[in-house]
Amino acid sequence: MSNSKNNNASGVCDLRSALELLKTLPGEYVETDTEVDPHAELSGVYRYVGAGGTCQRPTRKNGPVMVFNKVKGFQDISVAIGLNGSRKRVSHFLNCAPEKLGHLLKDSVQNPIPPVLIEDHAVCQEVVHLASDANFDLRKLLPAPTNTEEDAGPYITMGLCYASDPETRESDITIHRLCVQSRDELSMWLTPGRHIDAFRMKAEAAGKPLPISISIGVDPAIEIAACFEPPTTPLGYDELSVAGALRGHAVEMVQCKTINERAIAHAEIVIEGELLPHVRLREDQNTDTGKAMPEFPGYTGEAKEALPVIKVKAVTHRYNPIWRTTVGPGEEHVNMAGIPTEASILDMVGRAMPGKLLNVFAHSAGGGKLLAVMQFKKFSPADEGRQRQAALLAFSAFPELKHVILVDEDVDIFDSDDVLWAMQTRYQGDVDTVTIPGVRCHPLDPSQVPEYSPSILQQGMSCKTIFDCTVPFHLKSHFERSKFKAVDVKRFLPDFE
Repeated sequence: MSNSKNNNASGVCDLRSALELLKTLPGEYVETDTEVDPHAELSGVYRYVGAGGTCQRPTRKNGPVMVFNKVKGFQDISVAIGLNGSRKRVSHFLNCAPEKLGHLLKDSVQNPIPPVLIEDHAVCQEVVHLASDANFDLRKLLPAPTNTEEDAGPYITMGLCYASDPETRESDITIHRLCVQSRDELSMWLTPGRHIDAFRMKAEAAGKPLPISISIGVDPAIEIAACFEPPTTPLGYDELSVAGALRGHAVEMVQCKTINERAIAHAEIVIEGELLPHVRLREDQNTDTGKAMPEFPGYTGEAKEALPVIKVKAVTHRYNPIWRTTVGPGEEHVNMAGIPTEASILDMVGRAMPGKLLNVFAHSAGGGKLLAVMQFKKFSPADEGRQRQAALLAFSAFPELKHVILVDEDVDIFDSDDVLWAMQTRYQGDVDTVTIPGVRCHPLDPSQVPEYSPSILQQGMSCKTIFDCTVPFHLKSHFERSKFKAVDVKRFLPDFE
């Protein structure tokens, strides 16, 4: 595999081709014809099979993608879960070595290929259901799972939300938490700072609804590209351009049937709707549990009191569509959020101090957001201290980052045992810990409340910390690892990988 851009040597162009590729790879795909209940059972099954990440144990890291062919209450629709749930799978989809994915994404941001609108018939519109039809009901059309028995309702967890600035018409695509509230309404939680929320506020100030499409079941390159955030992709940057760069050709869009917006032409399912101005509803209005759904830190998020509402106008889909979902705390979130995080850090630090930062891993324990392991090389005594400057830049490149662990070039950042080894032998807490209290982080971290620490003035603030596990340059000769002879193992074990 190569980390250079390619014109899609993997052959993946949509969800179906991605699944077909996985069927050819040992241990990467399983399916079942046993009927599954989308209410808590589907996610409960996959927790054991391959959720990984910060999910409740027991679970399995790097388990296979799973397809449920029979879903209780639904006909002619299947559910796929865990598509991006291992770094190795993502590397197959993007034809890139797993450890080089952050570099590939960084290069793709810098060489964007904008999406294009097609006039031809799009497969995502083979079947059309209008909300004006008397029998229209999202709850009967779409097998959105309830991830746990406490959830506020069925959730759309892999909906690619696409909207445009009502003034400039610049567009953005992002994945948001969407809860099915009624036959034709979805609640939408927008993390502060997201571009679509800026579009929504502009439309609301003018008293107008914001058209929005939700594409479900797409090329995994789009799912990953959609997870970039500012400042790497500033307001007005369409992340579909990153997916275009990854594939070497533009993502094809199609005009929606009922709203003035576009959707991804090859999507399995598209929901068309409008974000209503000055309308809010309580996220758990149908359950009164006070809880939303499991989120990436491994805890169930609290239900929000007043969320914007999407009034659905239509649902279109392919024949026999495949629904895409994910387990919130799973490894899938780690890769979709984490690889763009790595790219963002590599880009900012690389521009400030070229050649010093060798690689970054947005670690699974932080859900791809809260923890980064940074591999830094000191070339001379003048580089001492620059590793900590690199960590400060990482916090700027990705504001939701909470902790950074700095290691030397001889540490495998993708091996947690090796990282912890560096911490045990190259770190002293009193001189190698840097704390930055009172900084904004991610609102889903449950420790970010005033009750937890007097340094936290309000929910969403945090103490960011650097753990410098690099050897002081003048002591490097005292910290050389034992050197083993390099041999050709395949001479002894031909099948060794």
